[in-house]
Amino acid sequence: MTFVRACGLSELEEDTPKRVELDGTPVSVVRTEGEVFAINDICSHANVSLSEGEVEDCMIECWLHGSSFDLRTGKPSGLPATRPVPVYPVKIQGDDVLVSVTQES
Repeated sequence: MTFVRACGLSELEEDTPKRVELDGTPVSVVRTEGEVFAINDICSHANVSLSEGEVEDCMIECWLHGSSFDLRTGKPSGLPATRPVPVYPVKIQGDDVLVSVTQES
């Protein structure tokens, strides 16, 4: 797994998604409940940015149709989304938030 710097930990506000692009992949980085999560930033239902949505109870809500996705698993909690979105491993080194969007072969 290759980890790349997504942002600084100090740049993340609690429960406020931050959109970054890593190796051509749009990613929403979220600091919530004492952890940092990275999830694909594109809703599996409507192809819109999840980072424009609200975060609550370790879920990120798509602002367009209201589907919520678990930040830990990417699974939707209800309709209209039925497919999960990818989640990515996160490491913290000092103030750096590192994310791996690459798949191991």
